[in-house]
This record gives sequence, structure tokens and C-alpha cells, in this order.
Amino acid sequence: MKALVTGGAGFIGSHLTEALLAAGHEVLVLDDLSTGRLENLQGVQGDPRFTLTVGSVRDEALVQKLVAAADVVYHLAAAVGVRRILESPVETIETNIVGTETVLRAATGVRARVVIASTSEVYGKSERMPLSEEDDRVLGPTTKSRWSYACSKAIDEFLALAYHRERGLPVIILRFFNTVGPRQTGRYGMVVPRFARQAIDGSPITVYGDGGQSRCLTDVEDAVWATIALSTSDAAVGQVFNVGSAQEVTIGALAERVKRLADSASPIVLVPYDEAYQPGFEDLRRRVPDIGKASRVVGYAPRVALDETLRRVIRFLRETGRQ
Repeated sequence: MKALVTGGAGFIGSHLTEALLAAGHEVLVLDDLSTGRLENLQGVQGDPRFTLTVGSVRDEALVQKLVAAADVVYHLAAAVGVRRILESPVETIETNIVGTETVLRAATGVRARVVIASTSEVYGKSERMPLSEEDDRVLGPTTKSRWSYACSKAIDEFLALAYHRERGLPVIILRFFNTVGPRQTGRYGMVVPRFARQAIDGSPITVYGDGGQSRCLTDVEDAVWATIALSTSDAAVGQVFNVGSAQEVTIGALAERVKRLADSASPIVLVPYDEAYQPGFEDLRRRVPDIGKASRVVGYAPRVALDETLRRVIRFLRETGRQ
């Protein structure tokens, strides 16, 4: 199989690239390196089955050329991270929607299978737990730029499903829930690498809000396994899947675990959302996925325990000195 991974120099994309190569596939990567890093692909440089192209997913001619050479496209290129979304809402919307449409249009011409990386953010403020793929979405007002990312990724899903229903394009949509692991950066608000870096440096571990909000963290190894398994399943075509973990942890407890595993003396400090982000910022108290659908179709079940994931992140940051 020949695969194209857009955003392949990013956090999930680089792990996916490594896994595909390890499985014997040929991999093309497209990344503009705005948030992706060449260092993420150090382990595959020199592999004759690997090719990196630096460019934009919005470059239609370039995307058409690369998609035409692929059997399956893993479309991971996107603007991500709460801080980046708040600081660059125009780029977020344009990159996510225009980039996805460019990929879908190119794939339609050659009938390549397309895997769209979506997000649990599309569920918005829904209080129904666990969240299943058919649940209603509850979003905040358009005056809060925090919701622009959720809306842009929902449009990506609508586009992909429209291309499937109207033009027969084989698409698969994956909603990732808080994927974490080595290579993830804390620069744009990602909580685990930010906590780990603070713990390692001995600086205050800053918990936004009251720390009582909870999430289900998924190791990138599990997310990549699910991505590849679903991408090769004919039963998954035209479907939407949650990819996450059912192990719920509060952010306050997460800070304590990171501190303990890093053997850190850092104090844990609560920071109001208005100070951390912007006045009126809205967060979710809980976000728990129903992963039964992916389990039924490909036998997906998270295998990596949270403490092991946190140890991997801490070890990576210590070894590389990354932020």
C-alpha cells in the first residue's frame, strides 16, 4: 500500500508514518512545518519508502499530484491547540476547511480512500456521557472564537460524508479524544506536555480553572493502531468513529500524577480561565467517549495505561529538552 499522510511531521502524523513504514507500506508525507517538526521524522529519514514534501495542504496542484500517487490518504493536517485557535482563528478556519476540501476533491479523481482526522471538539458542550457518534452537538456562540475549531472540523465531516454519498468517495472519519504521547508540544495549550515540562523544570504546574474538569486521555500508540485498523476495514467506509479511552481523570488529579511520576517538587497552582486564555473562555466539565463502535468493527481497545503514557512523555521531554 502507498499512503499519503498530510500533517505527517506533526505529533500523531509522525507516529502514524512510523507505524505504516514498520508495516511495510510506502509513505508520502506532506507538511508545511508550521507546527510539525522535522525532528519528529528523524527515525524514518533515509528509509527508501519514505518521501517528505514541504508544502501546504491548500496547494491544489501539489495535493493533486501527491494524492494521485496514493492508495489511501490520511488527512491529519489541521490547525490544532486551544491557544493557537484563539490566537489565529482565520488560519484555523481556512486551513481546516479549505485543506480538507482540496484533499477530497483530489481524491475523488483517483478514487483514493480518505481518512479524515476529526476531533471530540465537534460534540461541543454536550453533557450527555458517554458521547456516541450519533449524539447531538451543543456549541457556544459564534462570538466565542473557541468554537471556531469545532465548527470547522464539523464542516470537514459534512464535506467528507457529502463526497461519499454524492460522489462515491470512500471516506472514514475518526474523532480523536485527547491523544497524548511523546512529540506532542505544550506550546499551544496541550495539557500533558505542559504539565510535564513544568514538573521537570521545577516551575509551578499551572492548572487552568478549578481542576475538577475531566478528560479521557488516549496514548498515541493506541490512536495510531485504531487509525490503521479502521482505514483498512471496508465496513468502516462512510462511517464516523470515536477513537479514545474510557479512563477518566480530572485535570487536577492529572497534575498530581505528572508531579509524582516526574519526582518533582513543583507546586500546583490554579489559574483562572480568563487569565490563561481570554475573558469569557468556555471549557467542558467532562468529555467521555463511547468507543463501542470502533470496538465492534475492528476490535479496538486501548492498551496503554495512563501512567505509562505519562512516563513516556516525561522521558521524551527530559531526553530532548523540548517545550
